Amino acid sequence: MSKESNKQYRPNVAIVIVSSSYPKTCELFIAKRTDIPDAWQFPQGGIDDGESTKEAMLRELQEEIGTNDVEIIAKYPNWISYDFPGKVAKRMYPYSGQKQQYFLVRLRSDAIINIQTEHPEFSEYKFIPFGKIFDHITYFKRPIYKKVLTYFHKEGYL
Repeated sequence: MSKESNKQYRPNVAIVIVSSSYPKTCELFIAKRTDIPDAWQFPQGGIDDGESTKEAMLRELQEEIGTNDVEIIAKYPNWISYDFPGKVAKRMYPYSGQKQQYFLVRLRSDAIINIQTEHPEFSEYKFIPFGKIFDHITYFKRPIYKKVLTYFHKEGYL
């Protein structure tokens, strides 16, 4: 049996949030993690037993950014897996990485973001123009984000 087949991937949702000014402007929400220095990413989180990916996405938004007041624009058609880097992998044992379902959502104009949630995962956030996103994203998420964002762009969403 190969080493690759022994890997376990945590089921997860990830959310690409465009600002409420979309489609007039295309700015994406990113946030800085509290537990990994200088790691900027999209909101994401595990899927609870019996929970649909949509339910998990809405719950994770509420838990991480204080609102789930969004409109779903699109969903990436496939699950995408990635491996955790060494330091993260030790914390996430027995998982080697995550398999993710990505959503593209638009923040409603009256939504209020509050990252000071019960268990804050982010220390700050900002909206970045689509073309500048990779100037900020943490290194180990870049290949997956590139794949997802390229798909949403080719489909005409971004």
